[in-house]
Amino acid sequence: MENIKSKVIILTGATGGIGEATAKLLAQNGAKLVLAARREDRLQSLADDILKSGGEAIFLPTDVSSANGMQELAQAALQKYGRIDVLVNNAGIMPNSWLNELKIDDWGRMIDVNIKGVLYGIAAVLPAMREQQAGHIINISSLMGHKVVPVTAVYSATKHAVRAITEGLRQEESPTSRIRTTNISPGMVATETAISVLPPEYQDAVAPGSGMALSPDSVARAVVYSINEPDDTAINEITIRPTLQEI
Repeated sequence: MENIKSKVIILTGATGGIGEATAKLLAQNGAKLVLAARREDRLQSLADDILKSGGEAIFLPTDVSSANGMQELAQAALQKYGRIDVLVNNAGIMPNSWLNELKIDDWGRMIDVNIKGVLYGIAAVLPAMREQQAGHIINISSLMGHKVVPVTAVYSATKHAVRAITEGLRQEESPTSRIRTTNISPGMVATETAISVLPPEYQDAVAPGSGMALSPDSVARAVVYSINEPDDTAINEITIRPTLQEI
């Protein structure tokens, strides 16, 4: 994992299932982490765990739907470490519902976090990466960014948008700025966010150990793999699902 060692990596949604697993795995491999999430107490706890294990991490409570907040996060990374090597746009929400339920506030929040949050993250780090002529932006999309099923219409739309943004960024920046891009699309993952939105009768079926949901560690390994590849190699798209998942 030599290509991860000492890299400065910003990670949003750091205190959730995928985020926490990714933070710990990156720290184990020598990354310098800048952790972001809304809950300061959980950020502090995660950073403490990483430091106790010999890793390196700072944190800043951040709402990714705030452009100013994401700018402050990038500045914190630059002030501490002098550069930004990787941004992992992991923060996301999925309050799924039937469209006829007209949950307009939920729709707006998904757009704010899942789309604008990704764009604000890109805007915050792109100038530094262009100046460095190097960098890597990883966006966590979803299998629902490749398809749509009932109740996921708005969530799927946001994750389709993440894929489009990632591909557009690749075409615009990779040839000139050497900025790598990766879109990771997990299927069902055994996280609080994913399982809590399911009907109660389905929650046990996708609980950890059921075989019907990925461990967050599996997604974390995909993130680490994409970063660790040599700088002349870009892993642009990863789709990862439980072996037993049909859709």
